[in-house]
Amino acid sequence: MDVERLHQELQNIRPDKHRQRRSRVNTGCGFDYNEGMAVYVEVAVNLPVTVGMFHYHLPEEDWAHHVAPGSLVVVPLGNKQVQGIVWRTLEHPEVAETRPVLQLLDPSPVLTPIQLALAEWMAHETLYPLATCFDLMLPPGLSQQVDLLYRLNEPALPSEGLTPVQARLVALLRERGPLRRRQIDAHLPRVNWRPVAQAMVRRGWLVAHAVLLPPTARPKQARAVRLAIPPEEIDTRLAAIPRQKPHVLARRKAILTFLAGQNEPVQPAWVFASAGGGNATDLQRLAEAGLIAYEEVEIWRDPLERVEFVLNEAPDLTRDQGAAWEAVLAAIQRAAQGEAPPPHILHGITGSGKTEIYLQAVGETLRQGRQALVLVPEIALTPQTVRRFAARFPGKVGLVHSRLSPGERYDTWRRARSGELPIIIGPRSALFMPLPHPGLIVLDEFHDESYYQEDFPPAYSAVEAALALGRLARAVVLLGSATPDLNLLYRARQRQWPVLSLPTRILAHRQAVAHQFRQLGRPLPELTREGERAILDLPPVQVVDMRQELKAGNRTIFSRILQKELEQVLENGQQAILFLNRRGAATYVFCRACGAVLKCPRCDLPLTYHSGPEALICHSCNYRRKLPERCPACNSTSIRQMGLGTERVEAEVQARFPGVRTLRWDWETTRQKDSHDLILSHFTAHRADVLIGTQMVAKGLDLPLVTLVGVILADVGLQLPDYRAAERGFQLLTQVAGRAGRSPLGGKVVLQTYLPDHYAIQAASRYDFEGFMRQELAYRRKLGYPPFARLVRLELRDRDERRLEQEARRMSQQIQTWLDEGDFRATEIIGPAPCFFSRRGGEYRWQIILRGPDPASVLRGRPLGEWYVQVDPLSLL
Repeated sequence: MDVERLHQELQNIRPDKHRQRRSRVNTGCGFDYNEGMAVYVEVAVNLPVTVGMFHYHLPEEDWAHHVAPGSLVVVPLGNKQVQGIVWRTLEHPEVAETRPVLQLLDPSPVLTPIQLALAEWMAHETLYPLATCFDLMLPPGLSQQVDLLYRLNEPALPSEGLTPVQARLVALLRERGPLRRRQIDAHLPRVNWRPVAQAMVRRGWLVAHAVLLPPTARPKQARAVRLAIPPEEIDTRLAAIPRQKPHVLARRKAILTFLAGQNEPVQPAWVFASAGGGNATDLQRLAEAGLIAYEEVEIWRDPLERVEFVLNEAPDLTRDQGAAWEAVLAAIQRAAQGEAPPPHILHGITGSGKTEIYLQAVGETLRQGRQALVLVPEIALTPQTVRRFAARFPGKVGLVHSRLSPGERYDTWRRARSGELPIIIGPRSALFMPLPHPGLIVLDEFHDESYYQEDFPPAYSAVEAALALGRLARAVVLLGSATPDLNLLYRARQRQWPVLSLPTRILAHRQAVAHQFRQLGRPLPELTREGERAILDLPPVQVVDMRQELKAGNRTIFSRILQKELEQVLENGQQAILFLNRRGAATYVFCRACGAVLKCPRCDLPLTYHSGPEALICHSCNYRRKLPERCPACNSTSIRQMGLGTERVEAEVQARFPGVRTLRWDWETTRQKDSHDLILSHFTAHRADVLIGTQMVAKGLDLPLVTLVGVILADVGLQLPDYRAAERGFQLLTQVAGRAGRSPLGGKVVLQTYLPDHYAIQAASRYDFEGFMRQELAYRRKLGYPPFARLVRLELRDRDERRLEQEARRMSQQIQTWLDEGDFRATEIIGPAPCFFSRRGGEYRWQIILRGPDPASVLRGRPLGEWYVQVDPLSLL
């Protein structure tokens, strides 16, 4: 989509540019009125069963003067009242009679003009409705969808013959009165009551009524006190209060003296702390005497108020950092003058000081009067990142992620919209914060798949959305990684975007590392080249052939060298990380004797194991065969499926090293709020010796006592039938290897594998990104995969496998018809075929892949029904 056109149209979206309002004076935030003319607006509505754009008119109400593009409103839809976002004004609606907008839920637009343009770009690129893209940008608790309220129709209820679920519903509604669906869910957990309730509604036993609940997110109020008399009257008025002991009189005078120096009401806790004492009785007596007054004030819910950090100043940059910073600084200065600089890629090895470039870029952006977005791939990284930025920019950092309470996210969203928080940090959702004038967008570890949203619609890439936001806002986009995404790096080199290099590992975050060593009671070891130019070597990687371990009689999950290194680390009082790549566990078939993987003869991709007579299937060309009894390469019967879990690894460590303190860091242990920060803080404080984790431990962590990283099985993810499997494996191995040796203590990496000669493993063991990139791109060029083509993936799910297959074949035929009609000769269909994970949540999954120069154009504007669409997916699994 033409982003430049969208940028020009931003001027037409701004509230003060509209001239279609009737009567009154321009309020500065709504549409202008023209006498006698109705104002029609197009509103985006997003409901589970209704998604679309509808036309309404604005009523003759005072609040209607504040309605503008981006406003959150309540509108009628059928017999319901629903929420919607005002998209634009209309000269002529498409319906003969329009209904009025009923209510304005926020006096200020909830979406900025740039966000409106970004949503339009996303809708065009992702093939999802505009209303669905708007929903990404609203904070939890502000956007509310329609719920159903159920009540009993007692006269129609039968006296007997109810099923057990029907009887429970009736008993609940008799006891509690009318209830909404969410309330019934809470009372009847793990009960599939909704189909039963629908049947009871059809029979007239229940009555269902659609209700729109008010937003649950609202400002938080607290009681505060202020001085109610002139300061010069304190002594006289205070002495007039009877029966005060001398120490009480002194305490109350201290309270009044403190309040005399405040320009606004203060919460009681702050009064007591700042005045050196006091209690609620003191305040009550002073209020009764008219010396102070209580007021209700709004307080911010700030998730960072309990975060501890050490203030630090910017260090001197190394030569490589200085060169990179000069390029970034020039781009920020050009952006401040209204230019649109190209994206900058910061390709720095692990520990090369990329974060310092981010910090300096944020500082310069703030000096230019603009705001900065700093994105990290995982919630796990936000506590560490927040501390670094808060230490440099105290009071200016806002945090956003899904584990915060709705109130915390709502308040951060409002403070960002008002410009009070100029720095926002968080995972991909932070990209949609309503900053008034964004000038910098940083994506750390931008290669990470967490930046791609594939769990629910719309499916989108936060990296691509950030690039579009940068173009719309005339902002600098800074993409940092030690292992850049190959597709984007190839595009950057083709388009001559700046690619900045940091090839040397340094003692980055020196002050923080020194502080951690002091807390642990350890001296910071000296380096041969001390100071800000202190160089740290990358930890050496030892590749262990697990086939040889088997031949030597070692059938444990730990190689002999890894056991030896673990023992040494524990003796030295240091720490180790054991990494387990769980993605793809028990997903491929290989021979334990020779390491051969059963592959498709047509595509050279690993065959996937399924149940049934033809157990091995190629998910690229649909080739099928039976599971052989013997290995085709060495005739061994040692054919196995591979899989391993973190719990088993933890048990093996504890059994082999009695008394060792272990921590697990995986999905199971991080479901609670603040769990990431808790695990990381415990490990940083050396309350555990060994951290066992999945992909979370591979991303951007600085742990100075970690001197050993052990990769339990490096080749699991490499055998997935996906065109990015090798790249994903190389990135993970390189990133997790970089967790070792981040301090002068040094480090080692042990990489266990059954495929020691695989090019991704060999390249990762040498930290050879360029060599891996050359080989991988040659492979993709030969097979016609990105960046030499683009992909669209369509997925459909159904509990009825036969019906699902029929619909998949019907859609494949329909797409072929569209290809023929549009003369899309360069676009091909792969499939339909079952997905790699063929069943999830009790539903079967089939997919269709389109490959070509622009496969999305084949589907744009087409009826796709229930098919879930991913444009440029990161995975074909």
